[in-house]
Amino acid sequence: MDVVRGLFAPMVAAAMPYGKKTGLEIDWNNPASTISKLAVISQTPSEFDFPGSPWPTHFHHAGPFHDDQGREPVPFAWEKLNGRPLVYASLGKLVNGLDFIYKSTLAAIVRLPEVQLVISTGGYSSLDDLRDIPSNAIVVRAAPQIELLKRAALCITHAGLNTVLESLAQGVLMVAIPIGFDQPGIAARIAHHGVGEFLKLEELTPETLMQAINKVLSIPSCRCRAHYFQKVIERTRGLDRAADIIEEALCNAVKRRESQAHFVSGAIVTTSQD
Repeated sequence: MDVVRGLFAPMVAAAMPYGKKTGLEIDWNNPASTISKLAVISQTPSEFDFPGSPWPTHFHHAGPFHDDQGREPVPFAWEKLNGRPLVYASLGKLVNGLDFIYKSTLAAIVRLPEVQLVISTGGYSSLDDLRDIPSNAIVVRAAPQIELLKRAALCITHAGLNTVLESLAQGVLMVAIPIGFDQPGIAARIAHHGVGEFLKLEELTPETLMQAINKVLSIPSCRCRAHYFQKVIERTRGLDRAADIIEEALCNAVKRRESQAHFVSGAIVTTSQD
């Protein structure tokens, strides 16, 4: 608990003046005090969670909150794709300063000439430092992620939830290299549900990454599981589900408040008559 308090201390310090200004009654010593009592919504489908997780009754699984709309177009040289199985790599902003992950990925792809890699550095790594780029790799600062995932056989990811859900929405297998925050837990879910493998940072070498890619691509059940989650996400419609939960929670809250007001009003009337 002390570790949690330490992590959230800067945010609490910024939030306390606002809470006081708006009259919010918050126990700042309790990290859970700002969590909604009406509804907590996760964009993780329930099928992708661990079974038997002890979530409270007001916790709801929904589905991804993204779609193909509303994103600015990102230019990409589509003509460079050669028709080989596509491996897309997106490792998030936290890889800044961890260029060995990019270098290990490129070195692994050299050993897999039967695939083609597109790796997005997110603008946080110097492309000049990534020398000896193999002929079957394309390195860009930004990429049209969903469009590439629609063509991909596998995604190398830092196990950020958005990229993982976008991969599952397209039925794409994954090799995860979690870096921090919630990523180890998401990577564990990838392995648990059979849609990929994960490597710890200290385990990452070109050889171990190549082996993980080969393993995931060679197991038919992994592809079946990825297609299963693709169908789960299609039928769940996460944004619609989240909107319904919010509407229901707010309606119930209003009804409870009206009921309490009616009770108090009745009590006051009764008292005045006495």
